[in-house]
Amino acid sequence: MRDRLPFEAELIARIDWLIKLRWLAVAGTALTIGLGALSFPGSLTLGPLFGVTGFIGLYNLQFFLYLRTLKIGAAGTVRLRHATLFAYTQIILDLLALAALIHFAGGVENPMAVFFVFHVIIASVLLQRRVSYLVAGLASLLFATIGGLEYAQVIPHHPLPIVGIQVYRQELYLVTSTTVLTVTLFLVAYLATSITGRLRERDRELLESMQVSRAKSEELQKLNEQLSRVDDERTRFMVLVTHELRAPISTIYSCLELALSGYAAPEKAREVLARAQNRATEMLGFIGDLLSLTRIREQAVQWEQVPLIQVENVLQEVAELMKVEAERKDIFLGVDCAPDLAPVRALPDQIKLVWTNLLSNAIKYTDPCGIVQVSLSQDAGQLIGAVRDTGIGISAEDMPRVFDEFYRASNARLVSPHGTGVGLSIVRRIVEKWGGKVWVESESDLGTKFTFVLPRADC
Repeated sequence: MRDRLPFEAELIARIDWLIKLRWLAVAGTALTIGLGALSFPGSLTLGPLFGVTGFIGLYNLQFFLYLRTLKIGAAGTVRLRHATLFAYTQIILDLLALAALIHFAGGVENPMAVFFVFHVIIASVLLQRRVSYLVAGLASLLFATIGGLEYAQVIPHHPLPIVGIQVYRQELYLVTSTTVLTVTLFLVAYLATSITGRLRERDRELLESMQVSRAKSEELQKLNEQLSRVDDERTRFMVLVTHELRAPISTIYSCLELALSGYAAPEKAREVLARAQNRATEMLGFIGDLLSLTRIREQAVQWEQVPLIQVENVLQEVAELMKVEAERKDIFLGVDCAPDLAPVRALPDQIKLVWTNLLSNAIKYTDPCGIVQVSLSQDAGQLIGAVRDTGIGISAEDMPRVFDEFYRASNARLVSPHGTGVGLSIVRRIVEKWGGKVWVESESDLGTKFTFVLPRADC
C-alpha cells in the first residue's frame, strides 16, 4: 500500500475519516432538531426529521462495517475500485439525506443548504476533479428541485418558525437563492480541486523522488555488496596463493640450504637438488594455472571476432598428448566422436585447456588398468562433451565444491598431495564464458563423469 500513489493509498483512510465525521453530523443534527423542538414547540415536523437522521445513522453503521472488509484484499492489495464506488455511494446518499432534511425544515428558506458546500469539498478531497463538479451539479439540482416542487405545490412546504413570510413562493427569491448556491458550489469545487490537485501532484512528485532514491539506495547497496564480495574473494585468493606457494618454496629453500651447506654427500646432494627441481616444476605449473585463470577472467573478446572451431579436432590433439601418460599407467584411453559435428564459437586454446584438465585429472586419479572414456556428440542446439573414468570418484561432501578455486577433494589430496586445485575452476570459467555449462556425476570409489555442453554455432 505504501508503494501506491498518495491519492490511491490514502483513499481508504479518508473514507474512514468521512464515516467518523458523519457520526458527528448525526449527533449534531439530532441535537439541533431537539433544541429546535424545545424552542419552537409544535413548529417542526419532528417525525420525518428524526427519521432522516436515524436513516443517516443506520447507513453509516453499514458503511462502518463494510469498511472493515474493504481495507485489505485477499492478496494484500487495496480494493481501489470498490473503495471509489463506496465513496460515490456515500456522497450520493449524503446529498439525498441533506436534501430531505432541508425539505422537512423550511425548504429553500433553510440556511442548511450551505452544507452542500461541505460535500463538494469532501468530494474534492476523496475523488477526482470531475466528480467534484458532478457533486456540485447534483447538489444544485436537488436544491432547485425542492424549491420548484414546493413552489408548484407538488410537495408540501414545511415552514420554519423564524421565517415570517412565505419566501418560497417568491420567484425572485427562488431563482436568486438557487443561482447563488449553484455559483457558490461550482466556485468551491474549482478552488478545492485546484488546491487538492496541486497537493496530490506534490505528493506524487515526492513519492516518485522517494522511489528513485530508494532504487538508487538499493543499487548502491548491491554495488557495495559486490565490492565487498570482490574484496573478500581477493583476500581469499591471496591467502590461498600464499599458502600454496609457501610449501614448495620452503621445500626448495631447505633442499638448497642442505646442498650448499656441505653436510650432504655428493650423491645425496644430487637427490636433494632433484627434489628441489621437482617442487620448482610444480610451482611453475601452479603459476601457469593462475595465469590461465586470470586471463580467462579478464580477457574481453568481441563475439563476432571469435573463430569457429571443430571441437573434435582439439580433442584428438589433446588425446594424442595424453596417450603417453595413459600408457605409462596401463590405462585404456578411448575417444568416441560422433560424425559431422557442428562447429562452436570459442578460442581454440581455451577449449584445449578444457580437454587437457579433464583428461589429465581422469588419468591422474584412475588406478592402473583402469579406463578413461571420452565422448563428443551433439543434439539440436548444443555440442556435448563427456569424460568418464573408473577412478577414485568424489564423495558427496566434496561434490558441491569441486569447481571452486583451489579446492581439492580429500581423496584427491591423498593420491596427489601437490595438486593446485585450479584446473576444474578453469574448466568451468571457460565453458560458461562461451555460453555453456559443466557438471559432474560421481560416487566415491565408483568413478567420475564430467559433462559439458557448448552452444552450436550453426543454430
